[in-house]
Amino acid sequence: MRVVCLIGLVADSHDNLDSIRKAVNLFNRESVDLVIHAGDLISPFTAQEFGRLEMRFEAIFGNNDGERDGLRAAYSELTELSDFKELEFDGLQIAVIHGHNRQILDCVAGCGRYDLVVTGHTHEKTIVSAETIKVNPGELCGYLSGESTLALFDTDRLSCEFVRL
Repeated sequence: MRVVCLIGLVADSHDNLDSIRKAVNLFNRESVDLVIHAGDLISPFTAQEFGRLEMRFEAIFGNNDGERDGLRAAYSELTELSDFKELEFDGLQIAVIHGHNRQILDCVAGCGRYDLVVTGHTHEKTIVSAETIKVNPGELCGYLSGESTLALFDTDRLSCEFVRL
């Protein structure tokens, strides 16, 4: 019998420590297996909150992550930050890209190399199910929409549930 794995998906946290804390608590409570952040962490001090995660954490830079050296240093024990990541998890090929360059995002999502593409930038929660599943968990910060969201991706059913914090 295959064990179900859950991946926690977040993007665009933009220094909202309250939302980050709520997300970390939810991920720890739900015992997710991996958390992926699709960019716009913003400040190095956010690493302390994400450091409370009890599982593997992967993150990338977003277009608003200007203090890259400080972020790299602060997150160095949690993850290696870059503009793009390829991950293999539970038999899935995963790409993580912020998505501020729509042409590159479309190429990554359409190349057929990945089972799952995790993106951010638009602050809008979306899921596109095709050969490659593309998920934007929405904005963790809640600044633009007034809704702080994340997503839980079930690797067994290849399904995604959005969660409002």
